[in-house]
Amino acid sequence: MKQIKRTCYFLILSGIFFLAACKEKPKVDTNQLQQIVESEISENNPGMLVSITSPNFNWTGFAGYSDKNKKESISIDQTFRIASVTKTFVAATILRLWEDGKLNLDDPICKYIAKAHCDTLRKGGYDVDAILIRHLLTHTSGMAEHTNSYKYDPEYLKTRHKWTRTEQINDLIKYAKPVGKVGEKFSYSDTGYLLLGETIEKITGQDMGTAIEEQLQLKKLGLNNTHMEDYDGDFSGNRIHQYHDQVDTYYFHPSLDYFGGGGLLSTVSDLSLFFQCLLENKVFQKASTLQQMLQTIPFQESQSMDYRMGIWRIELNGQEAYTHSGFWGTQVAYVPKMKMAIAINYSQHWPSRGTAPILKKLVSVFQANVK
Repeated sequence: MKQIKRTCYFLILSGIFFLAACKEKPKVDTNQLQQIVESEISENNPGMLVSITSPNFNWTGFAGYSDKNKKESISIDQTFRIASVTKTFVAATILRLWEDGKLNLDDPICKYIAKAHCDTLRKGGYDVDAILIRHLLTHTSGMAEHTNSYKYDPEYLKTRHKWTRTEQINDLIKYAKPVGKVGEKFSYSDTGYLLLGETIEKITGQDMGTAIEEQLQLKKLGLNNTHMEDYDGDFSGNRIHQYHDQVDTYYFHPSLDYFGGGGLLSTVSDLSLFFQCLLENKVFQKASTLQQMLQTIPFQESQSMDYRMGIWRIELNGQEAYTHSGFWGTQVAYVPKMKMAIAINYSQHWPSRGTAPILKKLVSVFQANVK
């Protein structure tokens, strides 16, 4: 009997030690991570922000300037325009409304958007009766980009022109034509997400920013610095300067990218936390909703991106990951196998196409050190 008790005691202790070992922090040299962050600083990229969030390892790194002309040092808690990463929040909000039975993903878009907007799209050659909510979420509506106009040249943006959603929808049919039939192919469209933003406002009776915060319960998740930028801009001093072709975009009017395709301000810490919560199913009420968001879209031919609903699939050093990026230099990725989210922000968009170079470098560190 004593031998049995000793054996049981040993097994219990072994289990405790095993669980403790599983919860140990990965043996990653944070100095190495910081060196990677600092190595990304250059004349073209004056500032860098990084946040890594996982169950057993959380880290933030930063380097460079928030304003390169004034040589003001960047701080990890500073906000920035996340641009198209806003689409992940918009898509998640639409899916929350779907969970609550307030819309159907197979509803035609004209059920929710203004009649004038629907008429404009029809006039521009769009089959609005066939375009469904799911087509907008997956960029398969055949819709072009309203940004294909002279108004998005940096010199024009310096005038601080103030857009409305209606103007941008009008510009869609003025400066571009439909890119294909509904459901035929993937073609990225900011305009499609403008219509999703309008849909959110129609259903909730709130402005898009408030609806996103409440539907996704951002404060409850711990996101305290994610919100819509004030329509006339945030000049509190907390927002960093972001650059495009060496042009300081700080004073560009936020309405250039405000109505669903972009619009949110955030921090890297908030973004990595959000992607962790989202991909670990702490945002939706049902696991099936996340499955819907991540469902593969079947096409007859391969597409330029493996886009799902407000998020797309990539590989990072051979690891499956889900990601979204933003025009000014933001990218967030979640690696399911590592249960790790990484959010990065370059002050000026990295020069190469595709995935931000620093993401691969950071993942490599963990692959080399975590068994």
